[in-house]
Amino acid sequence: MDILLKAVQALLNMGAVALLPIMICILGLVFRMKFGASLKAGLMVGIGFQGLSLTVGLLTATIEPITQYYQKMGSGFTAADIGFAAVGGASWTVPFAPIAVPLIVIANFILLRAGLTKVLNVDIWNYIHFLIPGALAYALWGNAVLGLAITVGLSIAALYAGQAIAHKWQDFFGLDGTTCSTLSFTTFMYPLSWGINKLIDHIPGVKDIDIDMNKLEEKLGFFGDPAFVGLIVGIFLGLLTRQAPTTIFGIGMGIASVLILIPRMVSIMMEGLTPIGNAASAYMKKHMGEDAELFIGMDVALGLGDPACITCTAICIPITILFAFIIPNMVYFPIGLLGIVCYTTVMCVLASKGNLLRSLVCSIASMFLITFFVNMFVPECTKMLSVTGLKIQGMVADGSFGYNLGTVIICFISKLFGM
Repeated sequence: MDILLKAVQALLNMGAVALLPIMICILGLVFRMKFGASLKAGLMVGIGFQGLSLTVGLLTATIEPITQYYQKMGSGFTAADIGFAAVGGASWTVPFAPIAVPLIVIANFILLRAGLTKVLNVDIWNYIHFLIPGALAYALWGNAVLGLAITVGLSIAALYAGQAIAHKWQDFFGLDGTTCSTLSFTTFMYPLSWGINKLIDHIPGVKDIDIDMNKLEEKLGFFGDPAFVGLIVGIFLGLLTRQAPTTIFGIGMGIASVLILIPRMVSIMMEGLTPIGNAASAYMKKHMGEDAELFIGMDVALGLGDPACITCTAICIPITILFAFIIPNMVYFPIGLLGIVCYTTVMCVLASKGNLLRSLVCSIASMFLITFFVNMFVPECTKMLSVTGLKIQGMVADGSFGYNLGTVIICFISKLFGM
């Protein structure tokens, strides 16, 4: 078991940038592509994802002066927000983790072969969205079998959630042959945003407002261009937080750069995913009939190519920080939480069909709930980490205890029944 755990951890330590090319190349060979074409597809996906990661890092660095401004406004936070990467990595150290990975893969293939799902989830790093709730159940109730069952069960739920939004995902973002298999956002942020949109549909005046970033350029020319919009949003945030003139312009240029670079990185990823999708479609039709479909489950980050996502992110980051001073009895400053704001906006934009006003309302509501739940479940987060290999001191918090529906439900059950 120790050998298997070390093998899994070594694989994961490679990171998504190294894992994705390998997975995509193997998929290409499975779907009868030539080795050279499969390798190129894998490389393009890996290169695009690396570029995407670097650009998201640029966004984080760009808004750092804004974060520091708000961080200086208050003190007295007693829990540390350690971020999803640390918590996700820790979840792989629970006893059932090495068994969970092959079971998840086997379950996916069985359901595909039986025609019970159309989604093939290749996003192994994001298995943490299944493992964290499973690890939490194990920490709270000391039952490894229950933790394993929850982990595998949620992996199956991710397939059906991804299948449910597949056509909307492809049509809106232009990501043919793919879907989003990131469980936390498909099962929480998307339904929440869908409900908010239904509510807005009944508000006179507001329901008719349609601000589409993709159409804005046509109406306003250069002033509607994502680069200009990013510059203005950045300058506004810089002025709002009383930055130096040079810093203000730097923030504006940073956000403008992100708005331009992210769609480019996604298009590079699609250079690799498109031939894989075509090969998968041909393979499925040959072996399972002309009506057969296959959706490749990918990270929610693919949706960041839409400019509304980054615009909402830039606006929501300072708002999320403000929640730390608005929500009663806040015990943590959401420094780690800021890293997931951009991913949260993707489902908000999808459910709002690109309407910037609606997307922003959904994003703000989502971040408020996430910030609130994370604060509520700090004891549960701390207890989960106490049974993993991660050494901690004091109380800790993490965003996955606010945006992961499985984790939120388990925490509520624990609190309601005192378990």
